[in-house]
Amino acid sequence: MKSLRFLSAEAFVSNEEFARKSLSAVAHNLFPLLFKASYLLEQGEVIHDLVENWPLVDFNMGKLLGATVDYQEDLSHRTCSVCLESCLTGLRDYVLNNFSPYRKRLKVVDLTGIKDVEVQFCECKKTMGRWARTQLLSKLCLELVVYLQQAQCNPGTFEISIDVLIDLFVTERNYELVVEALLKKCCCPLKICCVAFRSDNLTLQKFFYIIKLTDPSLLRKLEIVHNVRLEMEHLEILFNSIHFPLLMSLTLPARTFNVQRFTATDEQMLTNIGEKMGEMTHLTELCMSFSILTGRIQKLLSPLKTPLKMLDVSNCSLNHADMAYLANSFHANHLEALDLSGHDIPELYPSTFFKLLSHSSSVLRSLTLEDCNIQDTHVNMLILGLSPCQKLHEFKFVGNPLSSQALKHLFTFLCELPMLKNVEFPVPRDCYPIGITYPIDDASICRFDHQKYESVAEDLNLILLQANREDVKASTPLFGSYDAAVQETNNELGAYLIKSFKETLEKFTTSFNKMS
Repeated sequence: MKSLRFLSAEAFVSNEEFARKSLSAVAHNLFPLLFKASYLLEQGEVIHDLVENWPLVDFNMGKLLGATVDYQEDLSHRTCSVCLESCLTGLRDYVLNNFSPYRKRLKVVDLTGIKDVEVQFCECKKTMGRWARTQLLSKLCLELVVYLQQAQCNPGTFEISIDVLIDLFVTERNYELVVEALLKKCCCPLKICCVAFRSDNLTLQKFFYIIKLTDPSLLRKLEIVHNVRLEMEHLEILFNSIHFPLLMSLTLPARTFNVQRFTATDEQMLTNIGEKMGEMTHLTELCMSFSILTGRIQKLLSPLKTPLKMLDVSNCSLNHADMAYLANSFHANHLEALDLSGHDIPELYPSTFFKLLSHSSSVLRSLTLEDCNIQDTHVNMLILGLSPCQKLHEFKFVGNPLSSQALKHLFTFLCELPMLKNVEFPVPRDCYPIGITYPIDDASICRFDHQKYESVAEDLNLILLQANREDVKASTPLFGSYDAAVQETNNELGAYLIKSFKETLEKFTTSFNKMS
């Protein structure tokens, strides 16, 4: 519902030329209202001028676009390219604008509230993701530095200092640009303040260099994801050489740990890493997927002094001792998000898993159990375990060998979870040819009866509809959930993988020729 104030704001900004001419007569407290109305209507020029003339001390995108009294819809998930580019160029021109310095009150710009999602509702359908925002802000900061060095500016311009809080996303392709912007931060009125950092496709040398430039004392979230070859010894060096006092979330690249080749030195290294993580008193989220952690989860997590709220140990080859530790640890009562994908839960540790689920049920919001060998005979037990999880928002269990009938039974129960919003379910086992084995390999994952699947999916959605749960989104992402960062940089990621494959082949050929 839109208030009369918001409808008036829409009418005002819809006439772009009139709105831009009239901004000087607009009361300062109306700028946030006009900004959201302009963003909704994708009035790029008006957005630019609003930001260029921003009269307030702070500019917080999350709050400006979030639910307000005048308009309850949250627009922070609209990463509209027209709107965001206008916003950032408006910020640059705010610095260069020649109006009196006393009018320039802006001190903090917070861009961290923007959410990257799969489906965009903006009319232009062109998005500006996290990588592109990093690229554009760095480019604009460098342009400012060059301009200020070459032009005769108002003396007050050099006194402007605005902290710009942003989630940086750096890959090989934008590395040089971001590094240069960070190096010249002291000369630029717009001060890049990195509160979250993600790196993909970077050499270790470049990663270590840029992470120090970001000012690690401000970092709350660190994601080291694809094609950063960080191993345990590098992680120990990272923690020993850099202090992260505010770090709340840590994502490590696949296979950082591999206990199958542990030596005494590796064991000591693991102990040291656990102790260093224990010193991060704000750490509440940890992702270690595809590492081999068999029997070592306690050594790694026990030094933590604050409980984890998010834990991703998917495909980590946990054994019974690991699961027993998790179920009985103080983390269990605080877990809001848990990913145990890739573990044969019914076979290996059913009782300890359900104990863990019981302890976390009062706060658990997201549960992922993909490729866990959950079969029809386990559904009733799963329902029993999920029943106390009344705050569950998201349940993902693709890749499990469940029949159509079992899925219908499970969906009937899921309708009873009052806060559930998203379900990712597997293609039913009976839609695949007889004899299919689990986990299903990539070559066979699409070889199912699509017509039968559509019929089952329709029945499952009918169950939701009949229970008045149209608010629940049910889907089957065959190749994993949507990842905005991967989607934005998939061309670079693909090129990197081809390059790595080519280098591996060349090394193999060289070695083979030497043997011959």
